[in-house]
Amino acid sequence: MSSFLAPCRSKTRSIVISIISLSHVSKDLPSSAGWLAYWQLFVAGAAVFNSIQNLLTLKLTRKLYNNVPATSVTALQARTFAVWTLTSAVIRGYAAYNINNKIIYDIALLSYLIAFGHFFSELLIFRTAKLFPGVISPVIVSTTSLVWMFTQYDFYVRG
Repeated sequence: MSSFLAPCRSKTRSIVISIISLSHVSKDLPSSAGWLAYWQLFVAGAAVFNSIQNLLTLKLTRKLYNNVPATSVTALQARTFAVWTLTSAVIRGYAAYNINNKIIYDIALLSYLIAFGHFFSELLIFRTAKLFPGVISPVIVSTTSLVWMFTQYDFYVRG
């Protein structure tokens, strides 16, 4: 019977350790009111992941630009996209910790506007992408972020 419960104890122990670790991490999380700063941090983290994958492989990039021959998505284009995405991650990371700073807030807002413009132009003007989950995700993130930041501007940037 005890060997049967061993995996459960191990899993419970892992969960407890994770919770304890999170309490140490929480002191490093943004401290502003509201949820927008946490969203900015989450999006920045996702952008770092996306940058790394663009540097390592063309697989996900080719899924994003799925309406052109695979050979059209090159390593150079993926690396350029990685740097652009990493720049966005830095901007949004700064915004997460300085959400009440008008200049940083405005720059973060503009970064989402640029992303929105890019993905919509690839879908509707250049037609390099078809609507599917890989393309819908950045469209949803940029649109949600823009709407959230526009509607909450006065809450976060007072003056």
